[in-house]
Amino acid sequence: MTKITMLCLAVGCLMASTAMAGEKKLMHCFAFTVIDTATPADWDAFYKATDEIPKKIKGVSHVWYGKLASPLNQANGKRTFGVCMEMDNAAARKAYGDDPFHKTWTEAYDKVHVDGTTTYDILGQ
Repeated sequence: MTKITMLCLAVGCLMASTAMAGEKKLMHCFAFTVIDTATPADWDAFYKATDEIPKKIKGVSHVWYGKLASPLNQANGKRTFGVCMEMDNAAARKAYGDDPFHKTWTEAYDKVHVDGTTTYDILGQ
């Protein structure tokens, strides 16, 4: 490769990495304590409902979930599992709880978590 090609490649990589910086969206995250007696069917229903959120709730573009790398110790239990949802903006976050599918999702979520969560929203700059 020529030096110009290498330089163009390096500049392109730098531009791509900074394009994501300062994301304008909102990230809604929460960690929870799992119910020890939740069945594999309960978890499958939770995963399925959670996977459906971006398809069913306007303004939610991506959802991530899984075990926390480092559990969070809280007064009412150890949080070992988490969910994050990328949303278009604060208005989408507000509307998310009123969407009819949120009730369907909550029914599945209630079968795998102990009451109480650690919730936070990250606002894009």
